[in-house]
Amino acid sequence: MNTCDYTRDNMADLLRQHGINPTHQRIEIAFALFSHQEHLCADQVMAIVNAKHSETSKATVYNTLNLFQEKKMIREVIVDPSKVFYDPNTHLHHHFYNVATGELTDIDVDDIGLTGLPQLPPGLVTEGVDIIVRVRPTA
Repeated sequence: MNTCDYTRDNMADLLRQHGINPTHQRIEIAFALFSHQEHLCADQVMAIVNAKHSETSKATVYNTLNLFQEKKMIREVIVDPSKVFYDPNTHLHHHFYNVATGELTDIDVDDIGLTGLPQLPPGLVTEGVDIIVRVRPTA
């Protein structure tokens, strides 16, 4: 699906494909994430959902985002301990984080060269590498 294909109807199908029961609130949260195709924090998701349906609680939003992450529908991007974004793009990529504006944008995986990783402790495998390049305007 591309961005113009996202509807509430196919959000239910997307949830089912990931083994998630498509409740009304889950559909609205998925639609907020996927139709915007932006990096949103939980408060932004809640504001979008509640602009249309004011019955969704903060706990429901967080629980649903955690479920979506567990089912690999979205990625959690932690830019600092107090700022977490939810990214509907689950393909391999990295991010720029503008510390002045709070904006998170994608970096194509081919735009960053990684020459190697350290030796892993015994019994562990690499699950992924997330690179966040923090930027700010020049003074």
